[in-house]
Amino acid sequence: MTYEIIGSRILSPYIGASTYVWTSLIGVILGSLSLGYWLGGRTADRNPSTRVLASVILIAGGLIAVTVLVKEVILSAVTTVPFGIELRSLLASVILFAPASVALGFVTPYSVKLRLDSLSDTGKTVGRLYALSTIGSIFGTFAAGFVLIPFVGSLRTLYMIAGVLIALAIILFPFSATRLNLAVIVLFVFSIVASEANALLLYRANDMHDIDTEYSRIQIFRTTDPKTRRPIQALATDPYFTQSAIFVDSDEPVLEYSRYYHLTRHFAAKLDEILVIGGAGYSVPKDLLSRYPKANVDVVEIDPGMTAIARRFFRLSDNDRLRIFHEDARTFLNTNNGSGYDAILVDAFGSLFAVPYQLTTIEAVREMHRSLNEGGVVILNLGSAIKGRGSEFLQAELATYKAVFPQVIVFKINREYDDGRLQNLILLAARSAAAPTFSSHDNEIGDLLDHRYMGEIDQTLPLLTDDLAPVEFYNSIAQNTYLREQAK
Repeated sequence: MTYEIIGSRILSPYIGASTYVWTSLIGVILGSLSLGYWLGGRTADRNPSTRVLASVILIAGGLIAVTVLVKEVILSAVTTVPFGIELRSLLASVILFAPASVALGFVTPYSVKLRLDSLSDTGKTVGRLYALSTIGSIFGTFAAGFVLIPFVGSLRTLYMIAGVLIALAIILFPFSATRLNLAVIVLFVFSIVASEANALLLYRANDMHDIDTEYSRIQIFRTTDPKTRRPIQALATDPYFTQSAIFVDSDEPVLEYSRYYHLTRHFAAKLDEILVIGGAGYSVPKDLLSRYPKANVDVVEIDPGMTAIARRFFRLSDNDRLRIFHEDARTFLNTNNGSGYDAILVDAFGSLFAVPYQLTTIEAVREMHRSLNEGGVVILNLGSAIKGRGSEFLQAELATYKAVFPQVIVFKINREYDDGRLQNLILLAARSAAAPTFSSHDNEIGDLLDHRYMGEIDQTLPLLTDDLAPVEFYNSIAQNTYLREQAK
């Protein structure tokens, strides 16, 4: 179980962390374990030997070391193949995690055979071994989620798993210096040295920090803004896009979509209380606090580790007008009984392809509507095409918001983009039924209003509900569309 959970962290920087990735990973590991069980049982009947068991455990440790050594090469190659996310996640899981899983599956039935003294105690022996195996899985699950990932890190946890397996093999059957045994140990040491050396090179070249939190694997690095050529500090949780960024020499927002949150001062009746759903690098909350000195800003960020990263790398500091809540935004909305908000800004989408579905449904939208004051607005950033198959998430989300809010407007950030291209879009929902104006003497607001999308958007898909919200399916189509565009 530890190996499976860590696997998701290994894949996420290259393929993402969608349901498709988890499905592929779990399915491949279960299938590989089944093959291992069959091989282990068959071999045990023919050649029951402690030496064979120790050798298989040693090989499992060596295969995990191979995963550590080749993961970046394999994953970089997999991301370029012209397949959909479903097949790419399946391919990556098979190459990186199937071999060691087969070896680990071999162990249980083989151990049962070695422990059987007579047929009279078969049930007791098998039950005891499977109970111990299950207890180990439970312990590994809690250890991975509560301790190893947030405090040790995914990569170093793989070192530990490989090291424990090699040590266990030595304890079971102290071996001589055969070529296989020495090769596994050398491979294990070399994989650690190579991995740590690569991390050091990335740190020196781009000030790269690779950090595991309770919820995400996050990469922080220095790069250059392509528009201004100014140095920026960036944060990414997926292989495709930067989720948050600040200029090294100032706190002004880098990412274009964040400017559209200032439409609140045009559409909202007032701007005293603001809720931001999703903190990331906290560039949006900091900008709001700076631009609106009378406003109070609440931020709901599910990941305390993300907030710690924002304090360490993105100059987040305490402010009397800033309150931070570490919980799922949906539960926060469900239990919000305090004063209403003048604006709710949704920026919780981990990437264009990793969307927390529970924030997209009509039940969630109703909670946002309930949490707004009269004249309040919701603004959310989402990734979708406007036309074609890649537009299905936008269609469903529009239908959902229009079922609750009387006014729903779409803004196209990059007007020059073709409507069939995957892109950042802004959806604004107003609580007031009064027709808004689309002109302003404020030059900044006027420029943003000019990006309002005036074309027709298909409305053929049903709204999203807690019971049925195929967000992963819609975004899989969008992701495949994006990858085809990149391959051209």
